[in-house]
Amino acid sequence: MLAKTMERDHMDRKIISVSPKRQITIPLKYFKQLALETEVECFVQNNSLVIRPIRNDQAEFSVEILKDLVAQGLSGDELIRQFEVENKKIKKAIGIMVEESERIASGEIPAASFDDVFGKEN
Repeated sequence: MLAKTMERDHMDRKIISVSPKRQITIPLKYFKQLALETEVECFVQNNSLVIRPIRNDQAEFSVEILKDLVAQGLSGDELIRQFEVENKKIKKAIGIMVEESERIASGEIPAASFDDVFGKEN
């Protein structure tokens, strides 16, 4: 417990004000460091308010999904319907991965080892 307390004391931190309208100003240093844009994600975790960047990594998947569907010969309305199906699958998979990574980070579940992922060397 002492190690966590010491670690917390050494983190780069800054006290910021909350306006009467519940607004805060993110220090420029953190804003630039995180490459924030116009929106952030906000949630409560372990009695702390977490504000983190929204990353639209899904756009990269969209191009790959479309390439695959076009290669399958889909077009028009059928392409659009199947893209929506595949896009939902990606969103669900990303959600599961994020949830699992948060559980690993909190120590709730163990992380996979190299051998778990790639198999043991013979």
